[in-house]
Amino acid sequence: MPLFSIITVCYNAEGTIGRTIDSVDCQTCTDYEHLIIDGASSDGTVALAKAKASALRRIISEPDKGIYDAMNKGIGASDGKYLIFLNAGDKFHSPDTLAAIAQAIADNDSPGIVYGQTAIVDNDGKYLGPRHLTAPGNLTLKSFADGMLVCHQAFVALRRIAGFYNTRYRFSADYDWCIGCLQHSRKNVGLTDTVLIDYLSEGVTTANHRASLAERFRIMTYYYGFFPTLIRHIGFFVRWRRRNKQNQGK
Repeated sequence: MPLFSIITVCYNAEGTIGRTIDSVDCQTCTDYEHLIIDGASSDGTVALAKAKASALRRIISEPDKGIYDAMNKGIGASDGKYLIFLNAGDKFHSPDTLAAIAQAIADNDSPGIVYGQTAIVDNDGKYLGPRHLTAPGNLTLKSFADGMLVCHQAFVALRRIAGFYNTRYRFSADYDWCIGCLQHSRKNVGLTDTVLIDYLSEGVTTANHRASLAERFRIMTYYYGFFPTLIRHIGFFVRWRRRNKQNQGK
């Protein structure tokens, strides 16, 4: 059993899959398996992945019913103790990222979740800035009542506490999944001084922002109640307006 199952979901990602694979291959910690779950791409994605063959990498290419169905396939095929989702275009921030996570796991008696910070990159992999939400020092189930404070890719979950993604949600099943993991985690360890992931800004959720927000409201209501969620969203809107004004003033 490898320590990590790194799951990369992709479709027609010829232009971005290479840097994701390279960031996995350069890790100083090699106690992992890398699963590429491709949705039967029609471009050169699969050929590029095969050209970067490794004994630690498996490629599954077949039609799927969307990104979360593909992620469920990845979970079903995984053999690792911990799950990391690193989609096409995303990458580990440094060659020592996996080693840092592995050390945190060893030092904390196999916690349910290890998490860290996220940097945002553009389609060319260039740094744009930090994620607007900062991973907190103490992550609890209640933390996600204030939104997805930890990026999905920087949220490393113990396989045995992680369920499958609810595919009724088209854009925010990752948010629901993380909350489910937090419900079953006895201990969460934050590497809050460390950027773990460079996250591609133009992901599925980003491209469908309004629909994603509507789904997240439903998920928040389910876990945290309607009126507390409504009150929090009023605060979200005020902060969003303030941030927009500040950006316009620059």
